[in-house]
Amino acid sequence: MPRDQFIPNDVTLAPDARMMILTGPNMAGKSTILRQVGLLVLMAQMGSYVAASSARMGVADRVFTRVGASDNLVRGQSTFMVEMAETSAILHSATARSLVLLDEIGRGTATWDGLSIAWAVSEHLHERVRCKTIFATHYHELTQLAEEFVSVRNYNVAVQEAGERIVFLHTLRPGGADRSYGIEVGRLAGLPAPVIARARALLRVLEGEHLVPALASAVSGATSGAASSARGSAPHARTAGSENDQLALFAPPDPLVERLREVQADSLTPLQALALLAELSAAARGDAVLNVAPPPRTS
Repeated sequence: MPRDQFIPNDVTLAPDARMMILTGPNMAGKSTILRQVGLLVLMAQMGSYVAASSARMGVADRVFTRVGASDNLVRGQSTFMVEMAETSAILHSATARSLVLLDEIGRGTATWDGLSIAWAVSEHLHERVRCKTIFATHYHELTQLAEEFVSVRNYNVAVQEAGERIVFLHTLRPGGADRSYGIEVGRLAGLPAPVIARARALLRVLEGEHLVPALASAVSGATSGAASSARGSAPHARTAGSENDQLALFAPPDPLVERLREVQADSLTPLQALALLAELSAAARGDAVLNVAPPPRTS
């Protein structure tokens, strides 16, 4: 193939780096890298030519994949149910000699439910199964696993921004991605300009007001004891009293945020600043209700 049609990448999975958390935008090549690794392992073990400049592989007893989205309407199984059933089969059958390739576990349900499942599955594979794993995900919070477990490595598929446009480089590099560029992919797919503009506005609101606590703070004492970590380290992205809340695009703004927006910090005296702090603290504890002036109406 011409050089501009194929981008080679190096992949290393070793005992001290046996789990790769792979992040990056849609269309950047995450699923291609998963398939590449799986196919090369199969080709090597059947004695075939391996499409690599060099390769060193151990013997894998099985190659497990969870890629793509499908349902089973005949059996009454939703896409998410099929995804969970296949993931369950992997967790029950994989051994330390297996290769596990996962693509977007947890995407078929609510955001925090899916993220919690993805986190717990990653922990189980790392701590109990101890197999070589590549997990491609848009849950960027999972990159915090590298801070908790010594054998987890973060990689991302690079892109280059050119104004509001993006160029897919299809290059694997260390580190986690901080954006998914989903809106840009929607623009490339031909979504109407007003829809793209509205999506960008909503994204700014969500990124600015829906603050998600760090998942690492929820992982208490993650050690090699997988049982204890599985029970005590599930991520908690909701605040107290909102266990059943979902992320609402059109929910009313937080009164605390609105009150802070009204503050002119440069004009406050020390006494006024202390009074404001006491007011916000009482509201955060639920001991008082903030009175936020409604925004002026525009004609």
